[in-house]
Amino acid sequence: MTGSVSYHAGRCAEESVANLYLTSGLQVVARRWRGEAGEIDVIARDGDWLVFIEVKKSKSHAEAASHLSPRQMQRIYQTAAEFLGSEPHGQNSLARFDVALVDSVGRIEIVQNAFAA
Repeated sequence: MTGSVSYHAGRCAEESVANLYLTSGLQVVARRWRGEAGEIDVIARDGDWLVFIEVKKSKSHAEAASHLSPRQMQRIYQTAAEFLGSEPHGQNSLARFDVALVDSVGRIEIVQNAFAA
């Protein structure tokens, strides 16, 4: 994909994922939340849990999953830690990290607890 097409496809995928979490009963508290360490695509609340969601879009779910690198996971951890700093329980807040895989026709596969801090 070219830069502009890729950007808009990514934004559309993030919106679709946020809507899926909303229709699943979670509260979306932030989209494209930016901290000093980086950005988290979607942050949702599932009861007492905060869910940090990385959205990956590609031709297939497998290809999308292959785009998540250990370096990127580390950046997501650091960014999530910044967000948790503003929560009442801080770093002791209940949190999980999901990855939402979106294929070329818009099908979404959610991998809960895709990686652990």
